[in-house]
Amino acid sequence: MFKQMKLQNRIAVVTGGSSGIGRGIALEFAREGAKVVVADIAEEPKRGKYHEQDTVSTTLSEIEKSGGEGVFLQADLSEESAVNTLIDAAVTRFGGLDILVNNAGIHVPGNSQEISVADWDRVTGLNLRGVFLAIKASVPHVRKSDFGRIINIASIHAFGGGGGPAYAPAKAGVTNLTRDIAIEVAPDSVTVNSICPGYIETAIQDYLTDEDIENCRRTTPLPRFGTPWDIARAAVFLASDDAAWITGSAITVDGGWTAVL
Repeated sequence: MFKQMKLQNRIAVVTGGSSGIGRGIALEFAREGAKVVVADIAEEPKRGKYHEQDTVSTTLSEIEKSGGEGVFLQADLSEESAVNTLIDAAVTRFGGLDILVNNAGIHVPGNSQEISVADWDRVTGLNLRGVFLAIKASVPHVRKSDFGRIINIASIHAFGGGGGPAYAPAKAGVTNLTRDIAIEVAPDSVTVNSICPGYIETAIQDYLTDEDIENCRRTTPLPRFGTPWDIARAAVFLASDDAAWITGSAITVDGGWTAVL
C-alpha cells in the first residue's frame, strides 16, 4: 500500500542536524518528503564513547542515499549574523520556509562553583539565545507558509534542577519562549511547540559516568533509553497536519521519566 508522506515538499531547517537528535529529525523529515536544510557548526557527525560510536556518514549523504533532497549549511547558531545568513540561504535555495526545528545545543558539566561564567554564557548563548535568533529570523517566512511550524528541542531538565546551572535554566527558558512565540504567531496559523526529551542515546551523553548512566536507566520506567528516532517521530507529528491545532505545548518524550516525579 502506498504510504502518504506527511511532509511532502515542505521546506525545513534543522539546526544541530549533523548529529544526535537533529540528525534523527532531519532523516525522518526527509523520509516524509520534506526538503531539509541541515544546519550545524560542522558537517561531520559527532561520535560518542557510549552512543553513536560508529556514526560516520553525514546527514546529507544519508538523506540523498534514501532519495531525499537536502543541503548542508554551516552556521554558528549563537551568532546573529550567521543565523540570518542561514535562514536567507535556506529560503533562497528552496523558495520559502515551512518548518524550523531549533535543536542545536551544548552542555557543559559542573555546578555553580565549577562552571565558569564564560561557559555559562556559552551554554545559554546557544541553548536559549540561539533559539530566539533562529525564531526571529524565521518568523517572517513561516508566516507566509500554509504549514508554518516551529519546533524547539528543550529537555525534561526544563521542569526541575539537576541539569546544571546553565543547561536547565536555558531549557526552561526555551519552553516559555515557545509559549510566548506561539501566542505571537497564532493569528497566522503558525504553531510553536517544544519537545522535552529524556535520556537519548547520543554523543552528548559523553560527560556522564557509567554510574550516572545506570542511575538514568533506573529512573526511566520503560525498559530502554530513547533514541533520536523517538524524538524525530514526535517532531514529524508536530510538523504535520495531524498537529495543526496543537500550539504552545511542551511534549515530554522521556520513557516515563517525569511520570515518576
